[in-house]
Amino acid sequence: MDDSTKTQVVSDAVASLYNTYPFPPEPILDEAPPGYNWRWYWPTVHSFCTGAAPSRSQVRVLDAGCGTGVSTEYISHLNPEAEVLGIDLSERAIATATQRCQSSGATNVRFRQLSIYDVEQIEGEFDWINCVGVIHHMPDPLRGLQALATKLAPGGFIHLFVYAAIGRAEISLMQRAIALVQGSQRGDYRDGVQVGRQIFASLPEGNRLKQRERDRWAMENHRDECFADMYVHPQEVDYTLDSLFELIDASGLEFIGFSNPQVWRLDRLLASDPALLDRAKQLPEKDQYRLVELLDPEITHFEWFLARPPYPKFSWEQDAELLSAIPTRNPCMEGWPSQSIFDHNYQIISLDKTEFEFLQACDAHNGPNSEQSQASVADLLAQGGASLELVRQMQQRQLILLELPQQV
Repeated sequence: MDDSTKTQVVSDAVASLYNTYPFPPEPILDEAPPGYNWRWYWPTVHSFCTGAAPSRSQVRVLDAGCGTGVSTEYISHLNPEAEVLGIDLSERAIATATQRCQSSGATNVRFRQLSIYDVEQIEGEFDWINCVGVIHHMPDPLRGLQALATKLAPGGFIHLFVYAAIGRAEISLMQRAIALVQGSQRGDYRDGVQVGRQIFASLPEGNRLKQRERDRWAMENHRDECFADMYVHPQEVDYTLDSLFELIDASGLEFIGFSNPQVWRLDRLLASDPALLDRAKQLPEKDQYRLVELLDPEITHFEWFLARPPYPKFSWEQDAELLSAIPTRNPCMEGWPSQSIFDHNYQIISLDKTEFEFLQACDAHNGPNSEQSQASVADLLAQGGASLELVRQMQQRQLILLELPQQV
């Protein structure tokens, strides 16, 4: 069997799984989905990748491996001026995604049953590609990523998500155990789910695999669709940090950073020993990531952004540039207006009085309902007690987005 035939066989098996168990199994709503994910909102994606909010909102977006359209629906509603395309191997998943977006009134989206390997069939390039939980299920992930890279416009960004080998060790063992018991029936995904549930029920109390499932995954795996996706998938590649960067380096794209940077902070793990923390921070950046990976086996995935250069980069280190910037409040927060809110990562944070008042001023002068616009950082600082350094910190914490002033 040659490589192309093997690829097709595996791709057909993956499509068969998702035709049997469309994923993710979220309910279909007759209104816009609740909440937010800042990785699905173009202004926050652009700000994270460049340091500044984008100058335009009419962008082309590809949701590659969209499944039942949960992410596509969010992207569509959060970015109403965007042109959104969702693609997936599974006919049933595409049908569900189409129904989902029609039901919730997402009108700027269309779907197409298509393999990522065949994206050359799509006309044009995309400013932003979302590909979460997909390429690790492809028989040749690098080929899939390289195919997507050809559709990324210069200055465009792609968000990716793959599984981490260390954090999924117990899952990998159970996958192999289920496959072994299934034998010739492997590929019968309903049988695989039944076998897997029987094994978990039969294992003795205290068994490591049983305990891990119970402690970490049981709630979401109550649904057969989730259990099947986790334990009886016909194709999965789990990555270490080293193999992840081998994939990135071969993609031809530029690594911007992990989209959950707080997970990769050494002080999260070593803050109790400042001397040791300082020593660890002397390591090269990738070795710092490797240390986090080794010290925290709870990390079950990698999520990150890549870019196709050239693209702008803003550090806001120059006072004059920062003073001329136009600040807006990051809309990806809940509980506003209040000094206690959920931030862009759904973490509860407390705003001090100065931060709260600066965000109020951003809304009053540059918010969507404000009568005025183009109030600069300098304008807002003149009205209150905030400092330039506080503005920098708020931008780094993604509480505000900064935009260059429009040229008249």
